[in-house]
Amino acid sequence: MCDMSRPIHFEIHCDDLDRAKKFYGDVFGWRFEDYGSFTGSPYFGVITGSDDEPGINGGMLLRPVPGGGPGAPVNGAVLTFGSADYDADHDRIIAAGGQVALPKMALTGMAWQGYYLDPEGNVFGIHQPDPDAA
Repeated sequence: MCDMSRPIHFEIHCDDLDRAKKFYGDVFGWRFEDYGSFTGSPYFGVITGSDDEPGINGGMLLRPVPGGGPGAPVNGAVLTFGSADYDADHDRIIAAGGQVALPKMALTGMAWQGYYLDPEGNVFGIHQPDPDAA
């Protein structure tokens, strides 16, 4: 049994962070915390509800490249999976036909994070908490 299976985090890519935060805050009552000091770039943690309710929290960041408009293919959110052993999970992903989309990086003082493409071209992340990540 693999230690990486449940989604623990999602990310919403945005063209305008303030506009997106206002929208999701107004519609769903989500709260936002500035995590830019961990990521080194604008990034907001998304708090979707209280910890005693089912669900996951996420993040919001600027879109790295222009997104499609109406009629374009799905431009979806990114799920991130928890990892107890980043390197072992990386090896399993590659062996199963996945590809590195963004290599393993330190979220300084928080975790190891990386992104992959599944064989269908979908992006997903893995995240191993580690307060010593640097």
